[in-house]
Amino acid sequence: MTLTDNAPGYPFGDGTGLALEPEYGRLRAEEPVSRVQLPFGGRAWLVTHHADVRKVLTDPRFSSRATTANPDGPRFTPQPLFPAGVMSMDPPEHTRIRSLVSRAFTGGRVEALRPRIAEIAGGLADAMLEKGPPADLVSMFALPLPVTVICELLGVPYADRDRFRELSDALLSTTALPPEEIFAAVMALNEYLAGLIEERRAEPRDDMLSDLVRARDEDDRLSEQELVEFGVGLLVTGHETAATQIGNFIYMLARNPEQLAALRADPALVPQAVEELLRHTPLGAVSGIPRVAVEDVELSGVTIRAGDSVIPSINSANHDESVFEDAHRLDIHRPSNPHIAFGHGVHFCLGAQLARAELQIALETLLIRLPGLKLATDGDADLAWKKGLLIRGFSELPVTW
Repeated sequence: MTLTDNAPGYPFGDGTGLALEPEYGRLRAEEPVSRVQLPFGGRAWLVTHHADVRKVLTDPRFSSRATTANPDGPRFTPQPLFPAGVMSMDPPEHTRIRSLVSRAFTGGRVEALRPRIAEIAGGLADAMLEKGPPADLVSMFALPLPVTVICELLGVPYADRDRFRELSDALLSTTALPPEEIFAAVMALNEYLAGLIEERRAEPRDDMLSDLVRARDEDDRLSEQELVEFGVGLLVTGHETAATQIGNFIYMLARNPEQLAALRADPALVPQAVEELLRHTPLGAVSGIPRVAVEDVELSGVTIRAGDSVIPSINSANHDESVFEDAHRLDIHRPSNPHIAFGHGVHFCLGAQLARAELQIALETLLIRLPGLKLATDGDADLAWKKGLLIRGFSELPVTW
């Protein structure tokens, strides 16, 4: 079966709000593999079933590298993906790059970091208590926690946080900035990392950036361009997603008071609650990184032709009713939770264990140190949403306690 080319615009919303757009539910029921028109470069197949999304993420017939062959191909951003970026690679290139830092993110290494993460979170909670309510959760807690952690891991000066934060937002822009400003920000962020790399060459330290420089200079395991772009990727993704989801999770719990009450009554549920919040809360304003089919593949009775772009919708997969009972409902007691919020297959998020630790410690700290924490506004009309970015969340989130 090959569907018609009647393609609605995608994404379906503007990225504000944390309720998954209803179009995903309709497509899962009626047209799980459908044509959509992307903001740049034309049409792609949108895949919405959990099983099909997992297949796209694991089947080597769907290539990440092939997305860079046509810089004018379907995409969400004005700026095409860079060929040297790890998300633009397939094995064995991807495996080579990923292996350079995978040891830093093992479960054992992350467990060893937990006391330091808890120390940072505790200090931020102290500052909130000292200031008193109301407070902006984003600027006072959600953002500085993962920024501090990734700065210490990677070896980036925390004093530069405002500089690289602004550039990171530009890197994630879809419509927030004009294309020329996005490109300028990408170049500036690359130059910033290149400068830090030269500092590490002159004076190595005990940090991840120094390890990557040694892998480049002594072992010749990656090119200079790969070194720079991999560093950029670690810096941006290492703080942006966790920072956004901390605010999103507090919002979701506040809007589901029975779940928040259950969590307060039994803080041992925090790890399980984080998994459910990861499943339930859509992080992406768009819903998957494009792949390109390198040969004909059939999904749910639809033929994907070689050369076609495919969007595996993680947001939709995590709300698939055939996998998750009452998928629309937030349930921190959910006994089985095979979500794919961190992706699946070779591109499974390298920092998933670190993100889990940060999110768990953030919730534990906020629930214990700020009893009665709640939103400082009853409605959503006055909340400040991020706009025109690849991710959805709050630029500010006023809370009180």
